[in-house]
Amino acid sequence: MMAAGTEAPDSWYLALLGFAEHFRTSSPPKIRLCVHCLQAVFQFKPPQRVEARTHLQLGSVLYHHTKNSELARTHLEKAVRARVQVAQFEDVKFEAASLLSELYCQQNLVDSAKPLLRKAIQISQQTPYWHCRLLFQLAQLHTLEKDLVSACDLLGVGAEYARVVGSEYTRYLMTSHQFLLLMERKLQEVHPLLTLCGQIVETWQGNPIQKESLRVFFLVLQVTHYLDAGQVKSVKPCLKQLQQCIQTISTLHDDEILPSNSADLFHWLPKEHMCVLVYLVTVMHSMQAGYLEKAQKYTDKALMQLEKLKMLDCSPILSSFQVILLEHIIMCRLVTGHKATALQEISQVCQLCQQSPRLFSNHAAQLHTLLGLYCISVNCMDNAEAQFTTALRLTSHQELWTFIVTNLASVYIREGNRHQELYSLLERINPDQNFPVSSHCLRAAAFYIRGLLSFFQGRYNEAKRFLRETLKMSNAEDLNRLTACSLVLLGHIFYVLGNHRESNNMVVPAMQLASKIPDMSVQLWSSALLKDLNKACGNSMDAHEAAQMHQNFSQQLLQDHIAACSLPEHNLISVRTHTHTLTHTDTHTLEKEKACVSVLNPCFVLKVKAN
Repeated sequence: MMAAGTEAPDSWYLALLGFAEHFRTSSPPKIRLCVHCLQAVFQFKPPQRVEARTHLQLGSVLYHHTKNSELARTHLEKAVRARVQVAQFEDVKFEAASLLSELYCQQNLVDSAKPLLRKAIQISQQTPYWHCRLLFQLAQLHTLEKDLVSACDLLGVGAEYARVVGSEYTRYLMTSHQFLLLMERKLQEVHPLLTLCGQIVETWQGNPIQKESLRVFFLVLQVTHYLDAGQVKSVKPCLKQLQQCIQTISTLHDDEILPSNSADLFHWLPKEHMCVLVYLVTVMHSMQAGYLEKAQKYTDKALMQLEKLKMLDCSPILSSFQVILLEHIIMCRLVTGHKATALQEISQVCQLCQQSPRLFSNHAAQLHTLLGLYCISVNCMDNAEAQFTTALRLTSHQELWTFIVTNLASVYIREGNRHQELYSLLERINPDQNFPVSSHCLRAAAFYIRGLLSFFQGRYNEAKRFLRETLKMSNAEDLNRLTACSLVLLGHIFYVLGNHRESNNMVVPAMQLASKIPDMSVQLWSSALLKDLNKACGNSMDAHEAAQMHQNFSQQLLQDHIAACSLPEHNLISVRTHTHTLTHTDTHTLEKEKACVSVLNPCFVLKVKAN
């Protein structure tokens, strides 16, 4: 065997590679046999270039297909250290450095990843593809650490390099450093920049796949920009363009036109990932607008596609997409009266986050927020407060912080004896002055919270003023759930004041809108008001019909409440074992305080965090 290897060293190498690839791509993959074949290469004492590539291949297989990260790290470090002088094998060191830095980041060794990437960037200037890719990777690390200045500087260097090597496509991608302004909340500066970039892409005469890829890139940024600003109605034209664009790109074949410039030989995202991302931003829009059935539909499609992709691809961004989708659908379930399912999905998010330290770090605050929302839905107010205050400690994201404070304020309003803490919170989210974020949606929700407090304090004229402001803002941007909540609360106020006609004019459209969403708590509240209104007006048949509706909604919520609290996952709300059974007294409390239940989730957008 050695003699044969001596005479034709490439023959045994190619044979072992062929066997390794066969085992890797088998169904199911036979990774152990694949690794054995690659390890056998070292028995032949191969040339340095072959040895380095084999270390890279072993590190890649172990990293992507096993949990043996330490052995993967050892092989990748050997590939990086290899003294390979042959020019065509330099990409081995660059690929190994890229993969090893990913592994370091997964192990929370970012300080090891950054110098590794810097060194690879220094020596890769004659290899445009890897030079650009490594610049992107290091910029992403700085972005994750909130070092936006360093990230912008690197991408600026990359844009100039792409211009010098004649890659317009990559130069446009590198201009993404401008969009770090989104993370700095400089939304006024971002809008004209997005418009300009969109116009440049439209007029660019380049590779069709690259052109559509860039269009998706900038349209995703535009949609995210509008959603950040809470402008659900304004985003619709961009979202429609994005959905049409992804349909176009899915019909194009990657190998139709290969770019001649090596700096153009990569996508910002594979088109299969782009499809999931477009589903994701559609879900975000549907959730914020209150189209919950549509959100459910697109979540199901996205999760189905993700499951298929994850069987072949362990890219961390797929796990991020999955977690964000689940976070949104959990909020949908809580609104539509499916608390038990929501709780099981919260547990699923916990399990996913536990598999990656970075994923857990990025989503810990959201997890506690979701648990806080669940606690509100099952009347565990002490636990809700604990979850929200923990979430506040874990986040520096202003929109998420504002959303948490808004819901924590609803907890304090419901408890009724936390005046000092409540007023302190309300000062920090005052929609009339110094509101902490530029989100139209969150500001409208803050007006609703003010109206709710005024209602509970019996200051009805003040409550109406705040709620009319909420209605004006929510109608302007089609924020359906906020509209429904505001209408039913205004109807309640008019009922208390004895103005039955005006109350009816508010409650009927609130019920219709809540049924369309569908929002169980607002339907419960509206049906109770309709029952009382019709009884007061002597409409006995309508009163009986409303009473029947109210009974049906109460029973559905009661059964779901019992089912959720009976699940072992219910213990997630507290470090202590917590059991809770809904009694008749609890039902009465739920009905009495249904005004507070309705603020469970007037609006929310969880941000896409790239991994």
